[in-house]
Amino acid sequence: MKELKEFSLKEEYVPRGIQYIVVHCSATRVTIPFTEEQLLHCHLKRGFKCIGYHFYVTKDGVLHHTRPMSEIGAHALGFNLHSLAICYEGGLDESGKPADTRTPLQKETLRRVLGELKGLYPEARIVGHYQLSADVHKACPCFDARKEYSQI
Repeated sequence: MKELKEFSLKEEYVPRGIQYIVVHCSATRVTIPFTEEQLLHCHLKRGFKCIGYHFYVTKDGVLHHTRPMSEIGAHALGFNLHSLAICYEGGLDESGKPADTRTPLQKETLRRVLGELKGLYPEARIVGHYQLSADVHKACPCFDARKEYSQI
């Protein structure tokens, strides 16, 4: 099992009114790799200046800092100003249907990062993207983040 790198977000702490920590999935098939570079290309094609999420967790559990926490994200319409975003690689099964495809390493990294973010922003609520979206068909992040991380 690959060892997780030590990380600390305290150096990046920005005193912003963060109300939400939003969990996303890349909405890519579990069988097809989707690198940080591919995510960047996808977001640039959509007109973003960079990746819209603050963090990206690949299948191997590696945490990628993709946008400074001081910058407003581009990930949840109407909520970007007061939120931070973390996305995991995956979210679709082999046939392209929404599914919780997180690897054990992704689950561990997500829990650690969310714990540290919650320590920096204790009033923030951890939610899944679909829990903020007006789109009733949105499944992202393909599991109930609010319930799973309610004890953090």
